[in-house]
Amino acid sequence: MQRLIALYRLIRRDIRILAFALRHPRRPAWLLPALAGLALYVLSPVDLLPDTLPLVGIVDDLVLIPLVVGRLPPELRNDVPD
Repeated sequence: MQRLIALYRLIRRDIRILAFALRHPRRPAWLLPALAGLALYVLSPVDLLPDTLPLVGIVDDLVLIPLVVGRLPPELRNDVPD
């Protein structure tokens, strides 16, 4: 249960970072297509791990969000207002 709480906190922070990066004037050019691809993958019925598997099917979708955030420039990751 502790791992799920930690994952939720990580994803919540990363979504805030992505929202800030989307509104930032110096966002990378690859960010919009990457987020569109991420949204298509999450909503797609075809997954690497099916969502019918308890917890594992959702985690593979959620792992992609920190991967996108990790590729952002440091000034976008660190300047997010609280």
